[in-house]
Amino acid sequence: MTDQEFEEQRVRVTDKRRVDPDTFEVRQQEAEEAPADALEGDLADVDVKVAELTADLQRVHAEYANYRKRVERDRELMRTNAIGGVLAELLSVLDDIERARQHDELDGAFKAVGESLESTVQRIGLEKFGAEGEPFDPNIHEALTHQESDEVSEPTVVAVYQPGYRYAERVLRPARVAVAGTN
Repeated sequence: MTDQEFEEQRVRVTDKRRVDPDTFEVRQQEAEEAPADALEGDLADVDVKVAELTADLQRVHAEYANYRKRVERDRELMRTNAIGGVLAELLSVLDDIERARQHDELDGAFKAVGESLESTVQRIGLEKFGAEGEPFDPNIHEALTHQESDEVSEPTVVAVYQPGYRYAERVLRPARVAVAGTN
């Protein structure tokens, strides 16, 4: 190895201490100071990056909030649908209890169980509808028979064959009725 190659491979040490260790005098600063314009440019870049990251963070936060709301809404909808499904299955039992009441066969322990079931489903939110004399609404009534009558001015329910039920503003079963209309 030649002396020149050795000189090129040597480690260079630059003394950046402010105080000279030999004379203990403060050295003149020879540091390369960046011009003010360059610093302002760097600060502008930093501000732009901070603004971008802040916007990204706000977007992610909004997406998460929307996701949370959607999950809660879906969970509530699934809960309502599940309860509605169970109540729809109980409608035949409620019909049997009502028929037994109409034939005076609802007494004793059966009466207590029937009334308890009816009050429980009512507390949960099951609504019974369909009464004689109310206006006919094809959204909630199913007309099984129709007759002409001069006594009514609009289609009206004159007999209820089977009551209707709704839960959470959703019709589980329409009321099956007889309807009287004008000539």
